[in-house]
Amino acid sequence: MSVRDLAAGWADALDGTVAPTLTRDRIEDLLTELTGGLLDALRGCHLPQTAQSAAAALVAVNYRDPRVAGRTLPVILGPMADHIRREGVEAAGVDDRAVLVAAEFATGYTDALRSAALQEQEITLAAALAAAKEADRRRELSEARFSAVFAGASVGIGTVDTRGRVLDANTAFAEMLGLDVEQMPGRTVIELIGAANIGAAYARMTNLLTGGIDRFRLEVDHRRPDGSTAGIDLSMSAVRDRRGEVLFLIGVAVDVTERRELAARLWHDANHDELTGLPNRGHFFDRLAAARPPVGVAYLDLDGFKEVNDRWGHSVGDEVLRTVSARLRHVVEAAGGIAARLGGDEFIVMVEQCTGTERLTALRDELTAALTAPMAVRGQTISVGASIGTVYLEDAPTAVDEAMQAADAAMYRNKTTRSRA
Repeated sequence: MSVRDLAAGWADALDGTVAPTLTRDRIEDLLTELTGGLLDALRGCHLPQTAQSAAAALVAVNYRDPRVAGRTLPVILGPMADHIRREGVEAAGVDDRAVLVAAEFATGYTDALRSAALQEQEITLAAALAAAKEADRRRELSEARFSAVFAGASVGIGTVDTRGRVLDANTAFAEMLGLDVEQMPGRTVIELIGAANIGAAYARMTNLLTGGIDRFRLEVDHRRPDGSTAGIDLSMSAVRDRRGEVLFLIGVAVDVTERRELAARLWHDANHDELTGLPNRGHFFDRLAAARPPVGVAYLDLDGFKEVNDRWGHSVGDEVLRTVSARLRHVVEAAGGIAARLGGDEFIVMVEQCTGTERLTALRDELTAALTAPMAVRGQTISVGASIGTVYLEDAPTAVDEAMQAADAAMYRNKTTRSRA
């Protein structure tokens, strides 16, 4: 498969997420260039951060639908990684780099979306301030211009007098706050938003009114009257007369709830195994490096899993892995630990502040009992075995690789023959 073929597949995956002005040929030309950079990152020729530039390039040509990232990550982790493997690159290295490249793409896409939204916010705020200042010289004309910006803006705009009472607000702002726009003018900010919501924004607004600052910007969580919560990026500025006295305050708000949710989804997708939902290798290593000692580690693989795939096919094998992962998660979370899938039929478990080797041995026995119990999969009763090696670390691991190698060696020392379906 050529780089152009990979780009065409990527374009197919993005189809329907947005209607850009580019033609299909120009889209494929762009994606071919971006694919080349991503492949170099997967080979290790470029840093994984190269993927952030690829994400920014997509946002720049109006690929701003949240589904873009969700459809791109599988392309990086699937066809692109497979392409590199076919070149003869060592599989484990490709897997690790693919996870990092996917994570950097997710980070870059989120940052690029945020920058695009903030740019729109800054442009709107500048236009609103310019129109407000013009009102002092050419009131009738500037008020007409400001009204057009005010009413038609997709971001929230509101004005507040020097006593903290709302002068006016547009529909976008009212919807963001979960309020009726007609009921907002004349009421105080605290009365409308509630003391529990106002938080740091009220202190900043007071500082604006007293002349301590000219503007501020912060991101707040707003609880609407219906109980839902919105993330709001708020900017406020003081509008002054020719003598420097504050006439009123103007605020511009952007609802960042979807962007936050997208960032959370992208982080989860980049740090968790797609098939089982368990944390992946990279996320587990990060947790292990920061673990509070003493630490118990259990390294395990399944005995007889290859025979499951050979006999019933990979779809049944995937169901077995999902069932095993659910059982693994149930046992480990009850013990206050974390379980992750390293790849294939290999898993690893960590328990922070482990009370001793006895607890680790007991956990190993619980895992063995849970994972070797027969399971019903698509009308078949299937059993797999589990070989588990454990390592007890009294001190925090200074080298994660050494801890992993010790657990892996212990697993092979303790490996026994398990029943096979």
